[in-house]
Amino acid sequence: MKNCASIPTFLCAAGLLLSCGENGASAAPGPEFALGADISWVTELESGGHRFFNADGVETDCFRLMKELGLNAVRLRVWVDPSEHGSWCNADDLLEKARRAAAEGLDIMVDFHYSDWWADPAKQTVPAAWQSHSFTQLKEDVRARTTDVLRRLKKGRISPKWIQIGNETSDGFLWDAGRAGANPAQYAELFAAGHDAAKSVFPKAGVIVHLDNGFDNELYNWNLDILKEHGARWDIVGMSLYPYWAVSSGREPDAGTTISDCLSVIRNVGEKYGCDVMIVETGMECADDSGRLAPQSVLEEGREQLRRILRECRNLPGGRCAGVFYWEPECRPSQYRLGAFTEDGRPTAIMDAFLEF
Repeated sequence: MKNCASIPTFLCAAGLLLSCGENGASAAPGPEFALGADISWVTELESGGHRFFNADGVETDCFRLMKELGLNAVRLRVWVDPSEHGSWCNADDLLEKARRAAAEGLDIMVDFHYSDWWADPAKQTVPAAWQSHSFTQLKEDVRARTTDVLRRLKKGRISPKWIQIGNETSDGFLWDAGRAGANPAQYAELFAAGHDAAKSVFPKAGVIVHLDNGFDNELYNWNLDILKEHGARWDIVGMSLYPYWAVSSGREPDAGTTISDCLSVIRNVGEKYGCDVMIVETGMECADDSGRLAPQSVLEEGREQLRRILRECRNLPGGRCAGVFYWEPECRPSQYRLGAFTEDGRPTAIMDAFLEF
């Protein structure tokens, strides 16, 4: 997901993963459908005094509240050195949030941004400490960083179910060395370094390659073919699916078509690469242009869109979609317009969609 300030702007469940086949992906589907949310902002929000309440108005821990709302998993991002941005989402912050998630029995996805700040299709900035490094050194940086963070989790007796190597790496990461369009082989090598590091610590975790614009079949063919051609392996393809941004950018005509196109891409990716797919980011309109909570009719429309995504992803023939994660539902409407809570920390109608499952 992009930094909210810059926006004018997914799998198989962990278990015994089969060795990769000729398409570079495992063909072992997981038995449980993940209902998740990325709530990486939670500790930063809490540090400012923000609190969370359930539907009855009872103050509730955010992780416990996610479980009450029907979720069984959380996604947590980790940056390399965000010290210039309050150190939120560094390794220590990740560990604290992972402990809280584990205490509630929630499955955990770790989302590695190989950057000191937001990484997305518009920017994949090399961390400051790595900027003078050669390509060979960058591969070692990815390996060492991935291994170090995951070993810290393991030492804390926390086992992530999924590990995402890079965030929305639609044109690669660690630019320009790992830009997929300019240096496809190097992009694949960097991804492979992260994949192998993750498997060295948690061999049963599902390793994810994550791209944006889940409605764009051409993008998925292009990027995944690069990884396959150059010998990189993955277990799960992660997608971002934001009907609101797809329509407002003019890429898609309406939300319904965006969702239908994404379901088609999920089927195509599953069949072509023999792997599971997961929507690791989605979100519906929750705020207006002024950051105020959207009208109830808009929230209910968002609930229906999310219901459709959950229902049709779960029921896809072949079971190739293994889950759906909402991106930062707990945030304030004034912070980001595609959250799913009120300004004072209460779930909106959008979150009701999860309770049906």
